[in-house]
Amino acid sequence: MAAFSLQAQPIDAAEWLDLARRAEAAGFDTLLAADHPGSCAAPFVALAAAAAITSTIQLGSYVANAGIREPMLLAADVATLDVVSGGRAVLGMGAGHTPAEWDAVGRVRPGVRGRVDRCVAVADATVRLLAGEKVTVAGPELTMLNAVLEEPRPVRERVPLLVGTANSRLLRWAGEHADVVGLTGFGRTKADGHQHEARWRLAEIDAQVELARSGGDAALEALVQMVEVTDDAEAVLAGHAERMGISVGDLAEVPFVLVGTEDEIVAAVRRHRERWGITRYAVRRNALDLLGPLLPRLA
Repeated sequence: MAAFSLQAQPIDAAEWLDLARRAEAAGFDTLLAADHPGSCAAPFVALAAAAAITSTIQLGSYVANAGIREPMLLAADVATLDVVSGGRAVLGMGAGHTPAEWDAVGRVRPGVRGRVDRCVAVADATVRLLAGEKVTVAGPELTMLNAVLEEPRPVRERVPLLVGTANSRLLRWAGEHADVVGLTGFGRTKADGHQHEARWRLAEIDAQVELARSGGDAALEALVQMVEVTDDAEAVLAGHAERMGISVGDLAEVPFVLVGTEDEIVAAVRRHRERWGITRYAVRRNALDLLGPLLPRLA
């Protein structure tokens, strides 16, 4: 019915390796690591460590910030991860949003259009490098000259590309070019430069899915912000629904929330597939224990 990815980052070596083992044993499809330089671990270093003590779980960035990453360096990281994991790397990319990350590398953070242009250019160039092509790009968002990733070469012929976004133009591009479209449900970036408003109204999700579906058949993955197994979903959701200005009933249908009894969560995942075609979910660390026992029913 659905595949589940677990997003986390290291706290210490022993805990991280134990988490990777447990995620694989529970049946999670992918272990994901965020990319926020200065505020979290380097994703590909963490994932390479996890690769050494796992054998089947895929390993990917969720998501690499295209605004501050260069395609050649990114491709080398992903190809190396694919080699040391025996062909389990996933390239997850997004346009980025946190101003401090641009400041830290001495770049000016573009507006939305500029960030999307850069993401498309970096994603395309990185995929081409991983495929063994010689890449030349001359544009305002990216410049490269005769770039070739000679070594290391990825194990797989194609490293899967995941693009996480809620931007209309990037959703359409990802639907045409990516293997997985990560539906984030994000709206406008808040004043702290990191958190977002939510675009969780059912009609908004309908529109996001329609854009992602307009040009291709990429798998759809929802980034889940809340997981709770409870006999009283209404009590858990009521405060959130009020703050967001939507009904509890509508919030219970949002794919970015999995709250309820085990049977209710299984039923919700089934409805999401029927309504939107969502077949993948990315969940946070706390969901390892909450959803792990449910994965045989959800898979």
